[in-house]
Amino acid sequence: MFKKILVANRGEIAVRILRACREMGISSVSVYSDADRTALHTYYADEAYHIGAAASSESYLRIERIIDVAKKSGAEAIHPGYGFLAENTGFARACEDEGIVFIGPTSQAIELLGDKIASKKTMSKANIPVIPGSDGAIQKESEAINIAERIGLPVLIKAAGGGGGKGMRVVRTREELVGSMKQATNEARSAFGDPTIFIEKFLEAPRHIEFQILADNHGNVIHLFERECSVQRRHQKLIEESPSAIMTPALRKEMGEAALKAVQASNYTNAGTVEFMVDKDMHFYFLEMNTRLQVEHPVTELITGIDIVKEQFKIASGERMALKQKDILMRGASIECRISAEDPENNFAPSTGAISRYSAPGGIGIRVDEGVYEGFTVPIHYDPLIAKLLVWAPSRAAAIDRMKRALQEYSICGIRTSIPFHTLVMNTPQFVNGDYDTTFIDKVLGKIEYRKQYYDIAAIGGALAAVMKQKEVSTAKEESKKQTSPWKIAGRQAMMRRQ
Repeated sequence: MFKKILVANRGEIAVRILRACREMGISSVSVYSDADRTALHTYYADEAYHIGAAASSESYLRIERIIDVAKKSGAEAIHPGYGFLAENTGFARACEDEGIVFIGPTSQAIELLGDKIASKKTMSKANIPVIPGSDGAIQKESEAINIAERIGLPVLIKAAGGGGGKGMRVVRTREELVGSMKQATNEARSAFGDPTIFIEKFLEAPRHIEFQILADNHGNVIHLFERECSVQRRHQKLIEESPSAIMTPALRKEMGEAALKAVQASNYTNAGTVEFMVDKDMHFYFLEMNTRLQVEHPVTELITGIDIVKEQFKIASGERMALKQKDILMRGASIECRISAEDPENNFAPSTGAISRYSAPGGIGIRVDEGVYEGFTVPIHYDPLIAKLLVWAPSRAAAIDRMKRALQEYSICGIRTSIPFHTLVMNTPQFVNGDYDTTFIDKVLGKIEYRKQYYDIAAIGGALAAVMKQKEVSTAKEESKKQTSPWKIAGRQAMMRRQ
């Protein structure tokens, strides 16, 4: 096993990986930008190194600086987390060239599966169902029109080299096709440095279901069941749960076997996620494979009891997986709400600034993966995700009730967050009944009656925040009259030494 690991990321995912290091007795190294000098992951690691300016292009995306820190610190391996360089072929290859273990798949696997056109061809050869569409990149307008007429409108234009909803356009009429191609091409070039696009059939109101997999370097491959990710806004996941409300034992077996075939067909190792779309007739199609740890991986950890990050460490160090498919059991139900520094009342605009009050929920069945604390200033330079709130319960209904309670207890003041939005979802009949798909937010929460309900929740939350702020000021005045605790003084001094 490794003696020292560098975490090439920030925020809640960096802290989550660092915690796994600490539990396994592995020394940890973090990197930070100007904006993250006082970030939680900077303090939590055994060692922390400054790598550049606030902009990610000058810090977290600088491969040579991260490699340099790994060599200086003596880190044997690098965990990329997700986002930033996690699916960057060049970064994985740079680690390989320097003799540093990349905790993830090989650069060849990332390259194959990161290209959505190539990965679809690989899956098709392995007899895994894929969404009908173009066989390769689309460049000519006439070619796009012919394909759209062959498979039928609506179609989806997608960037070949990226994800997260960038470079994607839904086209419902022939007249929209040319303009949408240009828009998708420009966005793909800007976001991923690759303008390549392709076309596939747009599935109306599908469910988005993914399977978590683990594969070692000795030919052993397992899946850890499914996660439902259909609550999305602009192709970005907001809420995940397991098991899926629509899953049957037969469908789970069939999709699980397809996920394993996808891994074997691409010679994939370490942790990954095979994503599928399921239509109204319960037919499933391969969508893509994410060659990294997913944001929503704790959902699977709660229902299986398996620490996926620790398994990643073991696999990357060359160990043979002790887990067998027959040993993986699903217990209860889990739900994750992504808590982001965004204002749902203002079209989910980023909300940055200092957190004046922070109090996370607790109690049985609650897990909070967080990257912030009271007093921390949320920067504008990075993804707005600041924490993940998860619950586990014996049943889905009980998990929803527990999530409602946890959201009520979660207090974050000083910035706007997505907590009121999640509260609304947990109280929406369609979600509670499991009767939802990827159009849920637009078609259900977009209705006037639900918008009014959201504003009522937001207003109540704002009133409570004002009361808590007033109480906080009064308490601060009282505390200032008392002698400061020696424990707080020691804590501050320790933090200053880390800076």
